Amino acid sequence: METAGKVIKCKAAVTWEANQPFSIEEIEVAPPKAEEIRVKIITTGICGSDEHALTANLKDVTFPVILGHEGVGIVESVGEGVKDFKPGDKVIPLFLGQCDQCPTCKDPRGNICVLKAGKPAGLMSDGTTRFTCKGKQIHHFASTSTFSEYTVVHQHNLVKIDDETRLGSVCLIGCCFTTGFGSAVKTAQVKPGSTCAVFGLGGVGLSVIIGCKTAGASRIIAIDVKKDKFEKAKEIGATECIAPQDCDKPIAQVLVEQTGGGVDYVFECIGNIETMTSAIHASNYAYGTTVFIGISGLAKTITFDPMILLTGRTIKSSLFGGVKSKQFVPQLVSDYNAKKFDLDKLVSHKLPLEKINEGFDLMRAGKSLRTIMTF
Repeated sequence: METAGKVIKCKAAVTWEANQPFSIEEIEVAPPKAEEIRVKIITTGICGSDEHALTANLKDVTFPVILGHEGVGIVESVGEGVKDFKPGDKVIPLFLGQCDQCPTCKDPRGNICVLKAGKPAGLMSDGTTRFTCKGKQIHHFASTSTFSEYTVVHQHNLVKIDDETRLGSVCLIGCCFTTGFGSAVKTAQVKPGSTCAVFGLGGVGLSVIIGCKTAGASRIIAIDVKKDKFEKAKEIGATECIAPQDCDKPIAQVLVEQTGGGVDYVFECIGNIETMTSAIHASNYAYGTTVFIGISGLAKTITFDPMILLTGRTIKSSLFGGVKSKQFVPQLVSDYNAKKFDLDKLVSHKLPLEKINEGFDLMRAGKSLRTIMTF
């Protein structure tokens, strides 16, 4: 492309300080260096993790910064040493990269790349950034920074997808859908005929429901205080819905009674300490599995009697569904193209980048499932 090797000026949503609104700015995006790729972002989703970063409730976030980590785009240019990507490729940036060389990447049990964990916060591997605005260095976020028309990522943090893929809602596979779906089929390994309960019916919770249904669960109980989400939950696979405020008993007790001893698999998709505790107590005392997916933020602790685990309960956590990103993401995209699931059903709002603050307000008010920003 004619922009290869040149600085690109484009729009981005810059966060200058924590707890401040996004500012739409013209930024400069430097060409990719060795083993890096510059990507033109087409769509990007708004995720609760971005809100945690915005409010300084995540580690390793340095301001000013360009947030965003759930995107899809097209390769604009590649740096020296890049082998598997070329301009024009359709790609999904990966906040959880995969080097295929470190011990964790080689082990099928984990998906947290050691090389990713060793990167300097907000900078590329050489200790510098590819973004500038008004003469100031702007930091990267989650190795992706998708709230920008163009971004630069390391080749370990990018995966190529099918050429025929429609670049819209598929951006959700970059975080939301993979996180929820993978938590059901990979982390929990839901068995056919089992019972499942899902706390929180945002985009991730709905993706868990799709995963549970795909795995063959016979009963999927959806739980949320916002009853206007129930119709969508049932549409995609929930067999019943419960609003805790309508119950005359604690929700955990209700679930235990309704399932004759506790739920086989319980998923917490909110990141609320009280809900996490309820999820544990709602699981079957002998063999129930509880999966924590929601991010609780910094300085949060959970307290419970360890004796509740003695009889056989299991607690797991899941980041990006526990999956290997380079293998699982392309397969999910192929399944999406084959219409095995409908990502459009998870999208409640589509907004231009200029309305990103409106999109975050919708999420904070619980009025959106997933909002997609377009460029």
